Amino acid sequence: MNFETSQNKNEAIVKTKVEKLDASNASELKAELTLLNKQGVNNVVIDMTQTKYCDSSGLSAILMANRLCKDTNGHFVLCGLQENVYKLIQIAQLDKVLLITEDQNAALEAIRK
Repeated sequence: MNFETSQNKNEAIVKTKVEKLDASNASELKAELTLLNKQGVNNVVIDMTQTKYCDSSGLSAILMANRLCKDTNGHFVLCGLQENVYKLIQIAQLDKVLLITEDQNAALEAIRK
Protein backbone atom coordinates (compact mmCIF):
# COMPACT_ATOMS: atom_id res chain seq x y z
CA MET A 1 0.00 0.00 0.00
CA ASN A 2 1.36 3.38 -1.03
CA PHE A 3 -1.40 5.22 0.82
CA GLU A 4 -3.04 4.71 4.21
CA THR A 5 -6.58 5.96 4.71
CA SER A 6 -8.41 6.46 7.99
CA GLN A 7 -11.92 7.84 8.03
CA ASN A 8 -14.90 8.58 10.22
CA LYS A 9 -18.29 9.70 8.93
CA ASN A 10 -17.55 12.25 6.20
CA GLU A 11 -13.88 12.93 7.02
CA ALA A 12 -10.85 11.06 5.76
CA ILE A 13 -7.11 11.37 6.21
CA VAL A 14 -5.01 9.91 3.42
CA LYS A 15 -1.34 9.52 4.37
CA THR A 16 1.16 9.12 1.57
CA LYS A 17 3.59 6.28 2.25
CA VAL A 18 5.80 7.11 -0.73
CA GLU A 19 8.91 9.23 -1.07
CA LYS A 20 7.85 10.24 -4.58
CA LEU A 21 4.30 11.04 -5.61
CA ASP A 22 4.59 10.60 -9.35
CA ALA A 23 3.20 8.83 -12.41
CA SER A 24 3.98 5.42 -10.89
CA ASN A 25 1.52 5.87 -8.00
CA ALA A 26 -0.67 8.95 -8.63
CA SER A 27 -3.37 6.84 -10.28
CA GLU A 28 -3.61 4.75 -7.09
CA LEU A 29 -4.14 7.95 -5.09
CA LYS A 30 -6.79 9.13 -7.57
CA ALA A 31 -8.59 5.78 -7.25
CA GLU A 32 -8.56 6.07 -3.44
CA LEU A 33 -9.92 9.63 -3.57
CA THR A 34 -12.64 8.66 -6.05
CA LEU A 35 -13.70 5.76 -3.81
CA LEU A 36 -13.93 8.06 -0.78
CA ASN A 37 -16.01 10.52 -2.78
CA LYS A 38 -18.40 7.77 -3.91
CA GLN A 39 -18.79 6.75 -0.25
CA GLY A 40 -19.97 10.27 0.57
CA VAL A 41 -16.73 11.45 2.16
CA ASN A 42 -16.34 15.09 1.17
CA ASN A 43 -13.81 16.32 3.74
CA VAL A 44 -10.35 15.03 2.90
CA VAL A 45 -6.89 15.65 4.31
CA ILE A 46 -3.83 14.46 2.44
CA ASP A 47 -0.87 14.16 4.79
CA MET A 48 2.32 14.26 2.71
CA THR A 49 4.82 14.13 5.58
CA GLN A 50 6.68 11.16 4.03
CA THR A 51 6.72 12.55 0.47
CA LYS A 52 9.84 14.42 -0.62
CA TYR A 53 9.05 14.76 -4.34
CA CYS A 54 5.93 15.37 -6.39
CA ASP A 55 5.57 15.67 -10.16
CA SER A 56 2.71 16.85 -12.38
CA SER A 57 0.89 13.50 -11.98
CA GLY A 58 0.96 13.93 -8.23
CA LEU A 59 -0.26 17.52 -8.52
CA SER A 60 -3.06 16.28 -10.77
CA ALA A 61 -4.21 13.84 -8.05
CA ILE A 62 -4.10 16.62 -5.44
CA LEU A 63 -6.14 18.95 -7.67
CA MET A 64 -8.65 16.18 -8.34
CA ALA A 65 -9.12 15.73 -4.58
CA ASN A 66 -9.68 19.46 -4.20
CA ARG A 67 -12.27 19.46 -7.01
CA LEU A 68 -14.14 16.38 -5.68
CA CYS A 69 -14.43 17.94 -2.23
CA LYS A 70 -15.51 21.35 -3.55
CA ASP A 71 -18.08 19.80 -5.90
CA THR A 72 -19.76 18.13 -2.91
CA ASN A 73 -19.55 21.19 -0.63
CA GLY A 74 -16.73 19.66 1.39
CA HIS A 75 -13.24 20.74 2.34
CA PHE A 76 -9.83 19.64 1.14
CA VAL A 77 -6.64 20.25 3.11
CA LEU A 78 -3.03 19.40 2.32
CA CYS A 79 -0.65 19.03 5.26
CA GLY A 80 2.87 17.97 6.18
CA LEU A 81 4.50 19.30 3.03
CA GLN A 82 8.25 18.85 2.66
CA GLU A 83 10.15 21.91 1.41
CA ASN A 84 10.65 20.62 -2.16
CA VAL A 85 6.97 19.74 -2.56
CA TYR A 86 5.88 23.08 -1.12
CA LYS A 87 8.17 24.93 -3.53
CA LEU A 88 6.61 23.10 -6.48
CA ILE A 89 3.14 24.01 -5.26
CA GLN A 90 4.22 27.65 -4.93
CA ILE A 91 5.76 27.67 -8.43
CA ALA A 92 2.48 26.32 -9.82
CA GLN A 93 0.71 29.01 -7.74
CA LEU A 94 -1.44 26.32 -6.16
CA ASP A 95 -0.72 27.70 -2.68
CA LYS A 96 -3.33 30.35 -3.60
CA VAL A 97 -5.90 27.68 -4.47
CA LEU A 98 -5.27 24.93 -1.91
CA LEU A 99 -5.69 25.06 1.85
CA ILE A 100 -2.34 24.01 3.33
CA THR A 101 -1.64 23.41 7.03
CA GLU A 102 1.37 22.38 9.08
CA ASP A 103 0.01 19.04 10.35
CA GLN A 104 -3.03 16.75 10.64
CA ASN A 105 -4.42 18.44 13.75
CA ALA A 106 -4.45 21.85 12.08
CA ALA A 107 -5.97 20.28 8.95
CA LEU A 108 -8.81 18.66 10.89
CA GLU A 109 -9.39 21.92 12.75
CA ALA A 110 -9.67 23.75 9.42
CA ILE A 111 -12.19 21.21 8.13
CA ARG A 112 -14.37 21.40 11.25
CA LYS A 113 -14.61 25.22 11.27
